Amino acid sequence: MIRPSALRVEDRVIFAGQAHTVVAFSGTTMRLLSDVGETTVVALSYLLAAEDFELIGGAPAPRVESVALLEAMPEHVVAAAREWERHLVELETGLPPDAAADAQPRPEYNPMTQTMAAREKAKAAELTAAGSKIGVRTVQRMRARYRDQGLWGLVDTRSARAAKPTGHVDERVVAAAATVVAAQIGTSTGTRSRAIRQIRELLDDEHGPGVVELPSQATCYRLLEVLSKGRHTFGSAVTRRQTANKPPRPYTATTAARPGEQVQLDATPLDVMAVMDDGVIGRAELVLSIDIATRTICSGVLRPVGAKAVDAALLLARSTVPEPMRPGWDQSLAMAASRIPHQRLVALDARMAMAAAKPVIVPDTVVIDHGKVFLSEVFLRAADTLGISVQPAHQQTATDKSIVERTFASINTLFCQHVAGYTGRDVTRRGVDVAERAVWSLPELQELFDEWVICGWQTRPHDGLRHPFNPDQATSPNDAYAALVAAAGYVPVALTGEDYIELLPADWRAITDTGIQIEYRTYNSAELRQWAGQSSGVTAKGGRWEVHYDPYDVSRVWVRNHHGHGWITAPWTHHTVVGQPFADFTWRASRKIAAQRGVDDTNEMAVAVILAALLRRADTGPGADRVLARTRTAHDMTNHLPAELTVPPSAAAVPALPAGTAADDEGGGEESGAVEAVVGDVVPFGMFDPFADDPFTDDPEVRR
Repeated sequence: MIRPSALRVEDRVIFAGQAHTVVAFSGTTMRLLSDVGETTVVALSYLLAAEDFELIGGAPAPRVESVALLEAMPEHVVAAAREWERHLVELETGLPPDAAADAQPRPEYNPMTQTMAAREKAKAAELTAAGSKIGVRTVQRMRARYRDQGLWGLVDTRSARAAKPTGHVDERVVAAAATVVAAQIGTSTGTRSRAIRQIRELLDDEHGPGVVELPSQATCYRLLEVLSKGRHTFGSAVTRRQTANKPPRPYTATTAARPGEQVQLDATPLDVMAVMDDGVIGRAELVLSIDIATRTICSGVLRPVGAKAVDAALLLARSTVPEPMRPGWDQSLAMAASRIPHQRLVALDARMAMAAAKPVIVPDTVVIDHGKVFLSEVFLRAADTLGISVQPAHQQTATDKSIVERTFASINTLFCQHVAGYTGRDVTRRGVDVAERAVWSLPELQELFDEWVICGWQTRPHDGLRHPFNPDQATSPNDAYAALVAAAGYVPVALTGEDYIELLPADWRAITDTGIQIEYRTYNSAELRQWAGQSSGVTAKGGRWEVHYDPYDVSRVWVRNHHGHGWITAPWTHHTVVGQPFADFTWRASRKIAAQRGVDDTNEMAVAVILAALLRRADTGPGADRVLARTRTAHDMTNHLPAELTVPPSAAAVPALPAGTAADDEGGGEESGAVEAVVGDVVPFGMFDPFADDPFTDDPEVRR
């Protein structure tokens, strides 16, 4: 491409594949007239930057010296190039660059009297006489290179050659070594000697036994060192896989301009050992959602390792309801004491008046991985109900969910390492007393985590989170939310109680005289009793009724009123025996223990007694008999039951009711053998109850 030294009216230029004539200038724009009569007005900077621009008949553009390249060359090489430049300038102009102002050209180099050919011949003779043995062809070649490349064209390029990283090793050996190194990504870490053996086998397979000779062992080691540099081929397998998963494209930060624009979801085991509901020590799994714009932890659900689809669906539900102030929490954790625009939110939703200092963020888009938990019908249906777009991340691309991945690491360092039972991130960092220090049950750990999110995460400035109006200032999630609400005009619309129930798992059951049965649990209430034996009117379901339940608290269910509107709340008829909420997996564990002890696992009261003992053991935590809890839970369970609740292993009938319960055979006789306990108020834990008259009670009996 030829660049002009000057551009004037009536000059001819090539632009956009056509020849044009410059007809006028106006500031930094010019008018061009093509040969077919079309007029174009174009900015001068755009014209000069065009790939096909050319000034017809224009002088070559000024040459730019490669100064940086010269600085990287040895001094004697640069000095030789400058000496050649001195001779060539004298050849062209008659005078060397350092000639005095009144100097006269030597006769053999005078351009006025000597032709260029004569001057070239004279310069070759002069250099040969000086001992360099230079011919006329060499002088002509150096003159042409100086004209095209400047001083860099006179440099001895042998000094500029870069050394090959692999040296003089046979290219076939290099190719085989590169193949072997690439194959180590997904394998267990081995030694270099194993890699050399694999190279030898690969060469024999491709070229025949002994055709390609391997270099010495030291050379092979150097070759492997060069090819594996930065790939951790012979180091940590985890680091090696993470390095291989880095995308080849340039990194781009994930940004969002308003709360809820993008929310990332993921699940991972926490580095904390907890006491599960069956008394056995195990790691808890955290299912987490985090807002990109504000770094707010929208919700986090702890459960035993092995998250299910319903866990992901409940994560969305809990993200869209206010976080309640729990009994015992300091008032400084209330939303009214934070920088969140509390009064404005209360005016929109009265439930915000007693909420904790964590914003309610309804996602527009959620980014998930390809785990079956997040691709399940339950989760996708819940997202569709809320109008949330689901965006799966690329497979094996952690950078698509980099913020939630980094949040997990922050939780482990800011929260987990301060909790009794902390395990460290791997076995090399694990202490010897981890199991003995695990004293928190899963519900208690959930309470600790929820409180830490309010006081330890939402108010802490994050280095990766900057204030939208002051980028130099690191800000906290609550401060970022307050600023973005004012800038983007975002108004959260929290779910109502009925919306929350809609997101819970559903089942279809018949209402009998004893109520509704789910997993051998009976639910009944006065309001539900009036619909006993009646059809719901939903013919597609055979007249059964739609029942929703929270798998983390199955002490009650909600039945849709198909003949009216709203929901009918039905508590578990034996909840007074247990005395606290429990999860569905806890109930299944209790039935399994009952079956192992020879107790009828379909007998609701018998299983309820065993369940009460399990929950009591989880509250107590591991003691001296921790190993027995792991290996002989069923055999030793009666040792932890209250005397009036102990069930003999051979019991096959319904055990005697404890004090405070009453029997009601719904008509007597042999028709019904069910036992109904006196029903009281169910006290949920760890979750906002939109149906309670006073969900923020300060009653110390409710505290967990």
